[in-house]
Amino acid sequence: MTEQTTATPPEASGEQHEFSAEVGRLLDLVVHALYSEREIFLRELVANAADATDKRRFEALTDGARALPDDAKIRINPDKDARLLTISDDGAGMGKDELARNLGTIARSGTRAFGEELANAKPEDKPSLIGQFGVGFYAAFMVADRVDVISRRAGSEEAWRWSSTGKGNYTISPATREKAGTDIILHIKEDANDFLDSWQLETIVRKWADHISWPISIVKDGEETAANKGTALWRKPRGEIDEEQLNEFYRHVSHNFDTPWATLHWHAEGTLEFSALLFIPGSKPFEFAEPVRESQIRLHVRRMFITDDAGLLPPWLRFVTGVVDTEDLPLNVSREMLQATPVLARIRKAVTNRVISELKTRARDEADFEKFWDNFGPTFKEGIWDDAEHRTELATIARFRSSTQEGWTTLDAYLERKKPEQEAIYYLTGDRTEMLPTSPQLEGFRARGIEVLLLSDAVDSFWPDRLGVYKDTPLRNISQFHTDLEKFGAPEETAEEKSALEVVIPALKEALGDTVSDVKGTNRLVNSAVVLAAPESGPDLQMIRLMKRSGQQVPDTAPVLQVNPAHPLILDLATRVRNGDPVQDIALVLMDMARIQDGESPKDPTGFAQRLTSILTRLPVSDGPQG
Repeated sequence: MTEQTTATPPEASGEQHEFSAEVGRLLDLVVHALYSEREIFLRELVANAADATDKRRFEALTDGARALPDDAKIRINPDKDARLLTISDDGAGMGKDELARNLGTIARSGTRAFGEELANAKPEDKPSLIGQFGVGFYAAFMVADRVDVISRRAGSEEAWRWSSTGKGNYTISPATREKAGTDIILHIKEDANDFLDSWQLETIVRKWADHISWPISIVKDGEETAANKGTALWRKPRGEIDEEQLNEFYRHVSHNFDTPWATLHWHAEGTLEFSALLFIPGSKPFEFAEPVRESQIRLHVRRMFITDDAGLLPPWLRFVTGVVDTEDLPLNVSREMLQATPVLARIRKAVTNRVISELKTRARDEADFEKFWDNFGPTFKEGIWDDAEHRTELATIARFRSSTQEGWTTLDAYLERKKPEQEAIYYLTGDRTEMLPTSPQLEGFRARGIEVLLLSDAVDSFWPDRLGVYKDTPLRNISQFHTDLEKFGAPEETAEEKSALEVVIPALKEALGDTVSDVKGTNRLVNSAVVLAAPESGPDLQMIRLMKRSGQQVPDTAPVLQVNPAHPLILDLATRVRNGDPVQDIALVLMDMARIQDGESPKDPTGFAQRLTSILTRLPVSDGPQG
C-alpha cells in the first residue's frame, strides 16, 4: 500500500507558475458547477490512473526498465483524520515537464466557450456539460480545496510534486517516491465528507469503473479490499450484458452523461477475429479544444489497451466511440506497424461497413434518424466528400432542408417530386438555415414551382461538386446555374424594362467600378431589386467566403451584380440616369443591399448608413394617414 503523504502548501516552496485569468475562471466554474454530481471526480481520476498503467505496460514491451510490478493496481486511500484522499497508481508517471504540460494547462481555444456554456446552463444540464467538455483531472477541485500530485516517471530516479489550490497558480518542486507511478492527494473540503467514507467510495467505483481491467482497491480499516470486477464487457456475449452495464461503459469511454443513440456489439470470427463494442452518442459532445478529425476508437489486443490513434473508423465517423479488441495483432505492435499491417486495414473495413449498415437500418425510422442527424449530420456529410468508396451510399441516407417541404428530406424524395422536364437537383448554400428560405437567389425558382435544397453547413459548399451526379441526375448550385430557369419559361420583358436596362447597366458599371466583374439584367428575381452572382468561371460566393474565413488564399474575383428590370427601384433609377441626376450613392447602396441579402456585411458600414440616410432624407414628406 502506498504510504500516505502530506503535501507542502503550494505557496511554501517550488517553482511558481500562474494559470491564465481565463483558466482560473474555468476552474472556479468547475468547482461550483456539479454540486449534486461531484462523485464524477473519482471516475475521472481512476480512469486517468488506468490509462497511465496501460501506458507503462505498453512502454515496457520495448523498454524493460519500465516493467510493471506484478501487483500493479490502483489504490484509493481515504484518511478521515487528516482529511486526505489519495489515489495512487503504478503507471507510467510524469516528469517535471510532463506535469507542467499535462496539469498546468487545460485547453487553449475552448476555455472561454466552456465557461460561457457552463455559466448559462440549467442545473440539470451541468453534469452533461462537464462530461462533454472532458474536464478530467480538474474535476478533483470540486471536492478538494488543494490538490497535490507526486509523480515519478518509469525509468527515472527523480520524483516531482505538482501542487495547487486551483485559484490562480501552481507550483512544481522536487519530491520523493519509492517507485514509479503517481499519487494524487486531495485535501477534502469540509462539505465533502462522504468522499472520505470507504463504503461510499466503493459504491462510486462500482458505478463508474467496475469494468476497468486493472485491480482497484480501497483501504478500509487499514486493509486493502477489491472494489471492481475488471470485466472486459466487449468480450461477453450480448445476452449476458444488461442496458445499465452498457450505459455505464458508454459513459466511461465517451465521457458523456447521456445514453447512446445506438449500440453496436458483435464478435467477428473466421479469417479475422475481433470483438467490438461501439456507441453512437445520443447528444452532440461539445468540442472543448481544437476539434480532432481522427477517430479515437480504442484498439485493444487481447484485452490490453494499445492506442486510440489507430484510425479504426474514417474521420467522418469520428463521433462513434468504443472499443475494438483483436486476437490477430501482436501485443508489442508499434504505431508504424499499425499503419502498415493488412490485418488492421481489414478490421477498419469491417468496422466501417458495420457502422454504415447500422445507420442505413436506423434511417428507415424517420423520426428516430432525425435525432442522429441533428447531432451529427454535418460530420456525416464529410463522408460524401472524403469517402469515394461509400459516397453514393452515404448520399442516399443524408438529410436536407428544402424550399418546399417541412422538416428533412432526402435526395430520393426530391427526385420523386421534381418536375418531369427538370434535369437537375438544385441546391443553395449559405451560412444560416433561417436565412436561406428568404434568399433572393430562390425567387425565380420558387415562382416557377421548382424545389431547391437548402444547405447551411460548411461542408455543403464542397461535397456536391465531389458527388456530381446522383442517380443520373446532376446537382446544380442555383447561384451558378440560374440560367436553367429559362428552360421553365420566363415573363416577357417589356419595352420599358429593356429601355431601363440600357441606361442602368452602364451607369452601375461606372459607379461601382472594379467592385463588380459585370452588371447584368436578370429575370430570376421577383421581389428583390438586385442579387449577387458568381462569375461563370469561378467558385460560388459561399465557397469564397468559407475559404477566406479559414485563411486560405482565394483569387480576388469580383461578383456579378444582377438587376431586376421589373422592380420599381430599377425603373426609378433609369429615370434618374436619363435626367442626369447623380446615382453614385444609389449604386453603392444597391451593392451593399445585395451583400446583406447574401449574408455579408457592407464593405463600409458607416458609409452605407450615411448614404442610406442621405437618400431617405430626400424622399417626399408624407402628409400622414388619411381618413
